[in-house]
Formats: sequence, C-alpha cells, structure tokens
Amino acid sequence: MNRLIVYDAPKGALGRDDFKIRVRIPGESWCDLFVYEVKVDMHEVRQASMVYFDMYGTVEVQVECVTHHVEQVVIRPLSAEIPFRCEGNCITFTLDRPRKLSIEVNGDRFSNLHVFANPLEEDAPHPDDPDVLMLNPAIHRMEDIYRLAKTPTVKSGQLPKVIYFAPGMHYLEETIMRIPSNTTVYIAGGAILVGSLVCDRAENIIIRGRGIMYLSDFHRFSAFRGVRIIFSQNITVEGIILLDPPHYSIYIGKSEKVRIHNFKSFSTRGWSDGIDMMASSEIEIHDVFLRTSDDCIAVYGSRWDYRGDTRRIRVSNSIFWADVAHPLMIGTHGDHQRNGDVIEDIHFENIDILEHHEPQTNYWGAMAINAGDKNTIRNVTYDNIRVEEFELGQLVDIRVVWNKAYNPVPGSTIENITFRKISYNGPNLNPNRIYGYDNDRIVDGVSFVDLRINGELILGIDQGNFDINGYAKRISFSGSGKG
Repeated sequence: MNRLIVYDAPKGALGRDDFKIRVRIPGESWCDLFVYEVKVDMHEVRQASMVYFDMYGTVEVQVECVTHHVEQVVIRPLSAEIPFRCEGNCITFTLDRPRKLSIEVNGDRFSNLHVFANPLEEDAPHPDDPDVLMLNPAIHRMEDIYRLAKTPTVKSGQLPKVIYFAPGMHYLEETIMRIPSNTTVYIAGGAILVGSLVCDRAENIIIRGRGIMYLSDFHRFSAFRGVRIIFSQNITVEGIILLDPPHYSIYIGKSEKVRIHNFKSFSTRGWSDGIDMMASSEIEIHDVFLRTSDDCIAVYGSRWDYRGDTRRIRVSNSIFWADVAHPLMIGTHGDHQRNGDVIEDIHFENIDILEHHEPQTNYWGAMAINAGDKNTIRNVTYDNIRVEEFELGQLVDIRVVWNKAYNPVPGSTIENITFRKISYNGPNLNPNRIYGYDNDRIVDGVSFVDLRINGELILGIDQGNFDINGYAKRISFSGSGKG
C-alpha cells in the first residue's frame, strides 16, 4: 500500500522560490511542498533548495523550474538511474523507494534542488504518550527543560523518557542542550530547532525525527557542532536534517557504539566537516547525505582530549558531496607523543561521491588515507564506490605523511588496503599518489580489484595514472578475481 507524509514548514522558516515541488500517490491529489533554503560551498556561499517528505511504495514528484527555462536536466546520483520526463519547465519522475537526490537544471550544481524522500518512521513517539515531555514552539531555557524533565509526569508517575519538539520554531536560549542518559530527543517533522545537541559522558541516547536543526546564523560561535558525542556510548542519530553548522555536523570523540542513520547535512564554513570521529570504535554510518565544505567523513586517532585507537567503522549506502576537501578521509591525527595510534577495520561500501573540489594539492583525494602522527592505518576496504566527475582533486591519495600544519612527526605505516569495484568517470588528469615516507615508514599492500575509469578496467600503474614512490610495495591491479 502506498503512503505519503508531508510536513508544513513552521512560520519563520527560510524558503526559496526557484522551484515549485508537488508530490502525490499515483491517481491521488497533488501536495505542495515547502522549499527550504540551504547554503552550499565555501569558496562562494550560495543558496540552494531542499524539500523532504516520507514515503512507502510509489510516489510521483513534479518539479517546476520557476526562474529559468529548462534546457537540460540531470538527476544525481547517476547510479540511481531515475527516468524523468520534461514538459516545458516541469520535470516529473516516479520514486519506487526512498531516495536522496540532486535535481540540476542547465548544469547548475549550486542552485540545485535536493530531494530527500525518507522512509516512513518506525515506532515514533507520540506527544500524548505518558513518558513524553512535549515542548511547544518557544525560546527554551535549559534549566526549565531539565526541571520539567525531572518532574514525574501526571500520566505515568515516571520521569519522561522523550523530550519532544513539536512542529514549529524552537530556540535554545543557551544554544546548547546537554542530553542526559536514557533519553530520546525527538524533533518532529515540521519543527526547526535552533541550537546544538551534546551527549557528554552519557549513554543510551536517541536523537531522531524528521525535523531540522539550524545553526546558520551562529557566526560568532565557531566551535559549535550540530551534534557532539563525547565520552559516550550507545548513541543513535536518525532522520534529522542539519543546516550550516559553524564546525562539524556530527563530532564523535572517545565514544563507542554510535549509530547514525538517514542523517542529512549541509555546511559552508572552514572546518565544517560532516561526520568526524576520534579515538572511537564501533561506529555505524548508514544512508546519510553529506554536502560539506570540508571532509564529509574523517576517521582519526587521538586528538584534543580524546585519546586512543579507532577501529570498527562501517559507512554504507550513502552519498557524499565535498564542495571543499575530501569526501572520505582517514588518518591525519594521532598520539604523536607516544607511539601513535592504530586506525583499523574501516569499511566503506555502496557509496556515491558526487563532488571533490580542493585547491590545495596536499588535500587531494576523493578517497584519501594520510597517516601522520606515528599512526598505523590498516585493514581498510573501499567496496562498490561510484565516483562521478569532480571539479578539482584526484581519485586516490594514500600517503604516509608529515603534514607540518597538523603533524609534529610523520606517520608510521599503511597496511592492507583494498579497493574493490570502484568506478570513476572523469578526466583523471592528476596522478593518484601512493607514497611511503622512508624505508621504515612504508605503504605495504594496496590492491585494486575491478577498478574502472571511464568504463575501462585498470590493470596497471600507467593505465590508471598512478604515481608510486620507492617506499610503497605490493601494489596490485586485477579484474574481478583475486587481488
């Protein structure tokens, strides 16, 4: 049975008028969607458009381009292979499953339309449930929220387990909300929460919903992140959208058992990475869309107060768009004052990379491993990664490095790296680097299995435009057999 859920935008939400979007279940009436403004890129910050809804089964989408005559349309990721028809300035297509898409008219990737068709929510809290503290739109003082949360509810006589932000505009007066253990924070569809959420030395927290977190106007608070997860465990972030954090979208430090599903984020400022993790383990990132102006995903060892190795990271079924820097990055930071850290057992699978644009050659690499700070990086797999043509950078960058901007000392080694079923369509003009640092700090064991550039199977160094120095060994290329 087909289902469609749309959400009204709250009064005060910033909208765009470049597009008009309607959705419907086939044969039923059209529903208009509010078009939100999202900011993109750092080199020249511009306004793009975004809509969201929930669906199951089959849903039709109609996009009317208001400001331009439609001459060309691209729906990305290209791997989705979404058929569409264009009549005048109207683009119509059908979705048979939830998708995260970019609709680009006349080649414009910066004033484009982002369409987030979410799956239906499962077991969403209801404001009338006895363990729910519902907050209506307001300016919220944290001491009031905590006081209410510590007061037994009338219905159940127990402390509320869910803090529920109802549809509308919500402002955290202190900007940051620290979430206690064993709590769910629910941001309903049609709600916008202006502020940041923190899990600090806590456990069993869920942050979920279909609403939006908004940090776009916090220019003077450069250290604010969208969601900060530090010294914590058993944390889930699911379903929400984050707009323009001054710093990381989600920041994970010295934490374990973190699950991030169906998260969407946009950023435009320096060091406004997507999801960064430091000295953490057992992190699952699934079905996310990150369009960021620094690394989309960054996996590090020790940094700041977060000390230790990083391992067992899984990133899958996701879309990454780096307007600046790397889509996928591993390794820069570690415990250089001791013996470095081990970053291991990292797996990327079924991923679309839509952009990589970095003017600085030292930060090139759609898929990058840069071992610094005495780090050892090993057992990393890239599996079924589709890289579309990007503006500026290179496909692969694997180096044991001494990045003097961040590393007092070089890294240690990079070992056992597998690239399997990688496709890239683009000019491949900048050589792909595989560099060890010296005889003691080497790259040992990199296999490319079924690497295809512009459809051509790559079976050699020159054919793939690789630059490999004398401190890298056991580099292999093969077809779909053994690496």
